[in-house]
Amino acid sequence: MKPRSLVFDIFGDYIWHRGGEVRLRGLTALMACFDVPEPTVRVVVGRLRRDGWLTSRRDGRETIYALSNASRELLTEGRDRIFQRDPMPWQGAWHMVIYSVPESERALREQLRKKLAWLGFGPLSASVWISPHDRTGAVVAAFADNKAIHLDVFESASRSQTANRDLAARAWDLEALNVDYGQWLASHRPHLSRYRDNELSGPPALVERMRLINDYRHFPFRDPGLPLELLPGHWLGHQAHDWFIEAHRLLAAPAEAAVDELLGLSRSGRTGM
Repeated sequence: MKPRSLVFDIFGDYIWHRGGEVRLRGLTALMACFDVPEPTVRVVVGRLRRDGWLTSRRDGRETIYALSNASRELLTEGRDRIFQRDPMPWQGAWHMVIYSVPESERALREQLRKKLAWLGFGPLSASVWISPHDRTGAVVAAFADNKAIHLDVFESASRSQTANRDLAARAWDLEALNVDYGQWLASHRPHLSRYRDNELSGPPALVERMRLINDYRHFPFRDPGLPLELLPGHWLGHQAHDWFIEAHRLLAAPAEAAVDELLGLSRSGRTGM
């Protein structure tokens, strides 16, 4: 787990719900659970502050860090994608984005493609992306001020359910993703009995829960959350998500208690961060 990602996860899962800010010494104590030394923590939070992801203020001789508005928006959007994975009813409509970006703007083109993938679009060709979800408005809004990008958006329907499945298979590598879901389940599912039996406590529970999120988080970036009608019959994505939610919930209490202890907080007042 990279220190930068750890800082975001600690803020998103724990600090955000404890007033939204933390003293450097408290953050250092939490990061030490993951064998991240204090000098590295200082470098990481310094860079995050310079990049606009964290804010800081002084309290005597101590520095207190908090999430910036941009970070809060990013974390909210990211957590929604990770934790809210229920398939929505589908009306059979495909939403299409066709874009044109000058060859000289390769970085901008890559930024657009990442945004499309994040919003659940898949490529039929290099510049034609489709989604069963009506999110074309979010794409247009994200690049409304950029005159170098020309976007055309359409809504259409295919000729049959067989054609719909074919489109989904062309736009996303569902078979490879399903294999990865199966491997993830095989690797993590055996640990569920330990979580149910409350075998973990203290920093090990915190580390286990953070590793669980870290290992699962890449799936929502690859999985567009397709309706059931477009998924292979042996799809393991929903099973993996249900398992992740249960494990995350079972580890919550011991992990939260570990954070309170490391920050010197009482379970009732949670003061002193």
